[in-house]
Amino acid sequence: MNKITSTIALTSILAFSANTANADTLDSIKSKGHIQCGVSTGLPGFSNADAAGNWQGLDVDMCRAVAAAVLGDASKVKYTPLTAKERFTALQSGEIDMLPRNTTWTLTRDASLGLNFAGVNYYDGQGFMVTKALGVKSALELDGAAVCIQAGTTTELNLADYFRLNGMQYKSVTYDTSDATVKGFEAGRCDMLTSDQSQLYALRIKLKDPDSAMVLPEVISKEPLGPVVRQGDDKWFNIVKWTLFAMVNAEEMGITSANADKMKSSDNPSVGRFMGGQGEKLGLGDDWAYNIVKQVGNYGESFERNVGMGSPLKISRGLNALWTNGGLQYAPPIR
Repeated sequence: MNKITSTIALTSILAFSANTANADTLDSIKSKGHIQCGVSTGLPGFSNADAAGNWQGLDVDMCRAVAAAVLGDASKVKYTPLTAKERFTALQSGEIDMLPRNTTWTLTRDASLGLNFAGVNYYDGQGFMVTKALGVKSALELDGAAVCIQAGTTTELNLADYFRLNGMQYKSVTYDTSDATVKGFEAGRCDMLTSDQSQLYALRIKLKDPDSAMVLPEVISKEPLGPVVRQGDDKWFNIVKWTLFAMVNAEEMGITSANADKMKSSDNPSVGRFMGGQGEKLGLGDDWAYNIVKQVGNYGESFERNVGMGSPLKISRGLNALWTNGGLQYAPPIR
């Protein structure tokens, strides 16, 4: 496709996107009775279907939380698996309503694709995974290495920048999906696999022998991951954004799926506003935040069962701890 054709195609997509957004995403969702969510093609901990076809993960919980807020039922979600190349087009065209698919927030994506990032549900950074048999302790020992990488991601540019900055050469071995990438790594087609560190831990457990591989210490980029919506529909943007904020605020206030009913009678004014108010400002019922926590849980609950110590990935909270615990998760107040 030449440059002129590409420009025309992108303009058409953005125009269609604007028309779709202006049609009011919230009304459309209420009419069809479910949210169409774009997810990965299978990334444990974030969005992955089990043997019965049930989707689970941190990003899946974001879809479920929005469904709980909007429709009162976290199960009213349909999932569209998307590769990194497909994800933005699917959102721009209206094929999906929201995209919580381990997607990095960048200037280019925020300003030139007709999209809005609704917050950060996972602070990440790009890293490297190698087999222990290779005998290296640092990415700086991999001059001339073959590197497995997924196409259509920020990791491609980050990799090029890192190797050039350190005066090293590499050979890129590119795949369309994360599954294909890890299979290429396991088959020995590359010396190293690079991706967001969270993905490396998720892909590592897909190996036949997870203990044969290790994640190197280098973190070479900032990768703030979060849900994405189309520009042009501020009402829907606010709903997705405040759903994430509600999950973070709930953890900070100690509201959990287990004690949500009891907390309805709390004397704390902030908890009272959270549990039964403010919904009209978003075009939702007053139980919107209660439904999120009762049916899905707060941010900490979602983190721990999907990627934290209660999951196979066993990732520490780190930067994703609440600001009160030295992390970056901080949400504006619901008032």
